[in-house]
Amino acid sequence: MSRHSTNPWVVLVLICMAQFMVVLDATVVNVALPSIQKDLHMTEANLQWVVNAYTLVFGGFLLLGGRAGDLLGRKRLFLGGLVVFTIASLLDGLANSQGFLIGSRSLQGLGAAFISPAALAIIATTFKEGADRAKALGIWAAIAIGGSAVGLVLGGALTQAFSWPWIFFINVPVGIGVFIAATRIIPESRDELAHRSFDVPGAVSVTGGLMVLVYAIVEAQQKGWGSATTLVTFAISAILLVSFIFVELRAKAPLVRLSIFKIRSLATANIVMLFTMSGMFAMFFFNSLYLQRVLGYGPLEAGLAFLPFTAGIMVSAGFASSFAPKIGVRSIAIGGMVISSLGLLLLTQLPVDGSYLTNVLPSLVLVSLGMGAVFVPLTLVATTGLEDQDQGLASGLFNTSQQVGGALGLAILSTISAGHSSGKGNVGLVHGFHWAFAGSSAFVIVGLILLVSLLRGHHVEGIAAEAGTAAVVV
Repeated sequence: MSRHSTNPWVVLVLICMAQFMVVLDATVVNVALPSIQKDLHMTEANLQWVVNAYTLVFGGFLLLGGRAGDLLGRKRLFLGGLVVFTIASLLDGLANSQGFLIGSRSLQGLGAAFISPAALAIIATTFKEGADRAKALGIWAAIAIGGSAVGLVLGGALTQAFSWPWIFFINVPVGIGVFIAATRIIPESRDELAHRSFDVPGAVSVTGGLMVLVYAIVEAQQKGWGSATTLVTFAISAILLVSFIFVELRAKAPLVRLSIFKIRSLATANIVMLFTMSGMFAMFFFNSLYLQRVLGYGPLEAGLAFLPFTAGIMVSAGFASSFAPKIGVRSIAIGGMVISSLGLLLLTQLPVDGSYLTNVLPSLVLVSLGMGAVFVPLTLVATTGLEDQDQGLASGLFNTSQQVGGALGLAILSTISAGHSSGKGNVGLVHGFHWAFAGSSAFVIVGLILLVSLLRGHHVEGIAAEAGTAAVVV
């Protein structure tokens, strides 16, 4: 492919605007959840689907999106994803029932699954290897942090000043503007040597299996864990997920080449991240509910309350990047997970008549400092020291582990919280939150145990040597 004559930094601006929407919509709903719940009369158990419908479809189709971009053309898939994402955002804002909103959020996740991998591939094909590409990828990574933070504040501001549908309507003019500019500016590229086939059965079976699994967990609280409905739903999920494995073993161009999990460092990093994110997604979800429904914060105040978390992530991620070559990625990740689990345990002490400065902020700071020290080492472990042809798959798997882990953890912890919300009013509500935060900490501790037991020093000695270079990209 010949490189496009357009200024590559203009291309980067458009790509980052689209990615900003994708990242923003993963967090923008958190501070609007109480308003959505009130207007659409959603139960505590069903409320988590507003987050999970987006997250599960996004994670489930992420790898297929990357594959489709290689074959059909990255620009074409990027534009198609923008169309789907923008239309879904409009439908989100127009939703007048919980089923409508959950369905349109699923469609929005599908659009995001096409946009994100295509956008990253466009950066790789637009910028030559070296300092410019590293700088472009650094900007890309900063968008992920910035998008999450702005999503919390913007979501609160729009919800408080107008109403919650505006957190979705804001995407429509941005999506249209990026689409028009991208058709003229972004260059097209594809992998001409790739095997021209899609593993659609693989994507459908794994996404369907995970969504059915989350549904089974949520419904088990109402139907009973031993009920026929619950058991049948779990069985359907198991059949779909086992089918995914068989599909991948037989496919000419599998969505996931299962042999890649023979690499100990990659397999460990993915499973540890899955458990870690199972606790982290729920932390945002329940803290937002606590701030607004118990402490009486408005949506904007709740969004601003999370900004110290973003600052803590940035500080600890910088620390981890600098000291990974000296201390070792394994040691930094272990320390980060210990700190994060302690911060989550501290949230189990939230009182009904608590305050942000005394009860919430110390926990947020602890968790954020721990998580920044977890994300960087695990990213390095999952993506460093691999063959060139495995880089795309490794990155896609790591992102998928985050999305799927967050969705499953939120489903489990929402069910636990609803089951323990005994009593009336805020007393019962906070009691349920305590159980959810304890579960969040337990997920991180399980990840810590797996990291210590599965990943030894000799598995990451080569990664430590390369960490100084890789940290720039992270």
